[in-house]
Amino acid sequence: MKVTFEYGKEFVEANLPDKNTDVFIPGETVPDPPQLEDKYEATRQSILNPIGIKPISQQVKKGSKVVIIFPDRVKGGTQEDSHRKTSIPIIIDECLKAGVEKKDIHLLCSNGLHRKNTEEEIRSLLGDKIFDEFYPTGQIANHDSEDHDNLVDLGYEEKFHSHVVMNKQVYDCDLAVLIGHTLGNPYGGYSGGYKHCATGITNWQCISAHHTPEVMHRQDFVPVSSKSLMRQKFDAIGQHMEKCMGKKFFTCDAVLDSKQRQIAVFTGDATLIQPLSWEVADKRTYVKWAKKKYDVMIVGMPIKFHYGDGMGTNPILMMQALSAQIIRHKRVMKENCVIIAASVCDGWFHDEEFPSYREIFETFQKEGNILPDVAKYGEKLAQDKEYIRKYRFEHGYHPYHGFSMISCGHIAEMNTSAIYIVGAKAPGYARAMGMKTRATIEEALKDAQKYVGKNPKILAMPKAYTTASVHLCMADDKE
Repeated sequence: MKVTFEYGKEFVEANLPDKNTDVFIPGETVPDPPQLEDKYEATRQSILNPIGIKPISQQVKKGSKVVIIFPDRVKGGTQEDSHRKTSIPIIIDECLKAGVEKKDIHLLCSNGLHRKNTEEEIRSLLGDKIFDEFYPTGQIANHDSEDHDNLVDLGYEEKFHSHVVMNKQVYDCDLAVLIGHTLGNPYGGYSGGYKHCATGITNWQCISAHHTPEVMHRQDFVPVSSKSLMRQKFDAIGQHMEKCMGKKFFTCDAVLDSKQRQIAVFTGDATLIQPLSWEVADKRTYVKWAKKKYDVMIVGMPIKFHYGDGMGTNPILMMQALSAQIIRHKRVMKENCVIIAASVCDGWFHDEEFPSYREIFETFQKEGNILPDVAKYGEKLAQDKEYIRKYRFEHGYHPYHGFSMISCGHIAEMNTSAIYIVGAKAPGYARAMGMKTRATIEEALKDAQKYVGKNPKILAMPKAYTTASVHLCMADDKE
């Protein structure tokens, strides 16, 4: 059979054996649950009837300060009826009806260590009306994890002794609203809930409590699970924030499908709504489909993806993206499996958006051991003044972000016999990360036989990086 995979800004076609190849496309091979018919009314009713906490009308009044925390461009879509564009106007309207003055409502993009979203991107996330009403008056901003005047050190949470730091404006406000997305995520099972505040409105020191080899290379991290240590740390950090603030986050999470459309909406105490949203999301995300385990996984890498342009060219991002597929789909892959990825791999690091990545890559080459060994340089580079300047003022990723990516990147190496990059224009970058290179998918498949034998069972996953992915499971999985 012929299967088409993403390859940079173009596509590449592979001839795969009919008998041994299964193709899986999220939302198509197994259809998603139906999206909400009336997204506005379902969201409104959820907001008006929160679970486990008082409604907005009973929490605020004239003089109250409100901060609405919304996710950055990485997830959630920009369509007119997206969760952000649907929920935020309802939240604002409820605050105004309760007597809150418009000047006391602020919107904060929870970009964490991601690059700050541009003015145009924030407009696309919030829509013209909200943007035009609040941006000119300085009431919409990106979180700045290096603005120490606007951070609060909350000490250490009790359960895991993680150092917790958070945005001061959120800490000081009377109502802190978390607008989140329950969407399958290799880091802790799902986005949304306490993951949102534990990563989006804090700093690198707090994030270093969980985005590290010690947490990501545990057996409870692969395959993906919402019971992992990482997820437990998210919860502990978020709950510690609430304890120190003396108030609960008003959390409004939408369960999303493969095209970022709302399947359900849950509002209330994050401790209570996380399991409710996961129960619905499980039906789309943990897909019990595979009738056999696979020897080979084949994907195609576009240049553009949710972190920013450069996935199929920046070798660190390439490894992280491949590891994400292993984390998600380990349940259906054999222990000695092989990954084959079509990737331009031309060494374009996209230094403007990922300023520290080239130095992290070069450090790995000098270190000469395994990817996690580079993590020991994390604290040093996290405090590099030039990289911090680029994060704060030039829309670059925070320098520590690259260390979480390279730590994740080692997971693919840990869980495969080999990783092949096909179509690389500068193959040395792939080889420098421990990957093999071949000209075509067919050549890579032939060479992979020395690891998986003849007639390998193949899982082909076109659109793996252009749709919201799932976590594949065996058809008879009892979990």
